[in-house]
Amino acid sequence: MSNLEKLVADWLPLPDLAEALNVSIKGVHSLIDERAIIAVRVGARNIRSVPAAFLFDGGIVESLKGTISVLQDSGYNDEELMVWLFTPDESLNGTPMDALRAGRKTEIRRRAQSLSW
Repeated sequence: MSNLEKLVADWLPLPDLAEALNVSIKGVHSLIDERAIIAVRVGARNIRSVPAAFLFDGGIVESLKGTISVLQDSGYNDEELMVWLFTPDESLNGTPMDALRAGRKTEIRRRAQSLSW
């Protein structure tokens, strides 16, 4: 089990994500291509999946795409980016992903931008 799989408890394989969003699998692939979400291979079967926490109120967490962009600009690859989003941080009382889900995108993006310095 990878470090990422230890940090993220609930994963959605891409077909399950498509069903949850009520879009085609092609629509999910478009979200990945647009970098609105990131999918990684997890589990014993090595299936492309996304963290269930990327979903909120029937859609993708609104501030996720911009945060992904900032982290990529800081040099993070997909797995490193997800590890950062899901690593608990005492100063946040949770993870950066929890803070994004709570609407605290400015604070999280500021932290993400500081990583490139």
